Amino acid sequence: MSVLSSLAQLEAAATGRAQPLATVRHCHLTDAPLVMIPLKLAGEAAAPLAVMLGTDRDDPLLLAVPQPRNRDLRFSFAAELAKPVLNHVEVGRGDVEELPPGKDGEERIRYGDAPQLLVPNRGGVAFLRLLGRSTRFRRTEGPYAVDPAVPVLGRWLTWFADRNDHPGSSLLMAMTDALRLHWATGQSALEDGNLAALMGWVDPPEGMDGPAAAARAEDPVACPPAGPATDPSFDNEVLAPAIAAYDRSGGDPRAEERIRRALASQLRPTWDLMWRAVDVLRALPPGASVPYRWERDRDAFTYYHQTFGEAYPQARRDPPVRAARRLHDLERAQEGYDAQRAFDDPLVMAEQRLAGQAFGGTVVDSDPTRLDETGKRPKLRPRLRVRTDDPVRLEPGTPVCSAARPALKGRIVGAEDGTVLVELTGGMGRKLVPEPGVVPEAGERVVFTSRMADGFGAARFPDKEDTPWTHGGPPEEYVPSDEDAAEEWS
Repeated sequence: MSVLSSLAQLEAAATGRAQPLATVRHCHLTDAPLVMIPLKLAGEAAAPLAVMLGTDRDDPLLLAVPQPRNRDLRFSFAAELAKPVLNHVEVGRGDVEELPPGKDGEERIRYGDAPQLLVPNRGGVAFLRLLGRSTRFRRTEGPYAVDPAVPVLGRWLTWFADRNDHPGSSLLMAMTDALRLHWATGQSALEDGNLAALMGWVDPPEGMDGPAAAARAEDPVACPPAGPATDPSFDNEVLAPAIAAYDRSGGDPRAEERIRRALASQLRPTWDLMWRAVDVLRALPPGASVPYRWERDRDAFTYYHQTFGEAYPQARRDPPVRAARRLHDLERAQEGYDAQRAFDDPLVMAEQRLAGQAFGGTVVDSDPTRLDETGKRPKLRPRLRVRTDDPVRLEPGTPVCSAARPALKGRIVGAEDGTVLVELTGGMGRKLVPEPGVVPEAGERVVFTSRMADGFGAARFPDKEDTPWTHGGPPEEYVPSDEDAAEEWS
């Protein structure tokens, strides 16, 4: 936790209202996201109980399993769930956008939009991931066959859950994570995982402050849990008797309707809360880099949709090379995401300045036409001396870039007496004279940061055949060292 977020939490506790951690919205919101609120049976890891979903706040769809321990009913529920989810995937594509040919000369396309799924909390993301894993390998022929839509649903849920791991992705979002990214409350991080309590601080009901609204959220009658776990009192006093009555009736529709009404009473408050949270986030203007990150989401969606029929279901676990490549991609994405948020938002940049990863101040000396003639050819290397009151913990030689113009790059030469000497190395044009207005002049306010969107490039990983047998490659061929060893080996 940074100093700024700690101060915001203290201010929230003192005022009884959540304090902003951002001035812009750092996530994308589509015009019609698919809101999903899943519930699972208590004591069962992947036994779906119900889900309320839809893109219209006034017309939610409720799907329920009257007996979650019944395998046939569970997979019938999955087949019914596949219809709205897969329809949202197809409708969410939008128009096809033609792109310039890639480096290999092949034509490229990108869908004009992409589907977006919103769930209340991280538990909802974990449950969708588990539901995807439990359905994507199911057979559609032979013994215990399921509806053909079930494994398709599982593959898409797995893909959405994987994209949720990608920093900055908005394809599958937990609403608690999105709200905590933009506001600080006066309660603990664990309590922020409760959507009702979190919204009580961010957007409390009229006549209530944050603590009172958060305390009300702990009442399971007034604010049922947002899933996927249900309230134990509801399980024991309402749900268990209703399921038992359904079993005794042999599947009577009236007994099933009793279960549906009970589950609807638990899901509807969270449904309304989710759309209130969407409205609160929409009130913030989007950050400048949000459209760029949504383009990357659309690229990923386009590629997966285009190759869906040719690919196999995702493996239960990644092989070593793919796992290393995925980890590297996530680290690169996190570095770029942190930098983009700071470029978009002065409050986020202020956190980096307090942490010593960036500094801001006034240019007291500027040499915009300085040339470095130590090599074979002279190179344009202007230098700036910046007076700052920020703590500077960046070592000489550290690469930095301008927060106002990220393409303007440089490196730290040294720091002394409250000033930092910066040598600019790129983003000034290709001539030996910088473009007009690019190099800051004396008297200008500047901010330089060590967090850059392109902080490090893509790494090269070996093919599976070139890795040792301990990491998935073929074992080395045994060659006897001498004739005796060869005879013994034979």
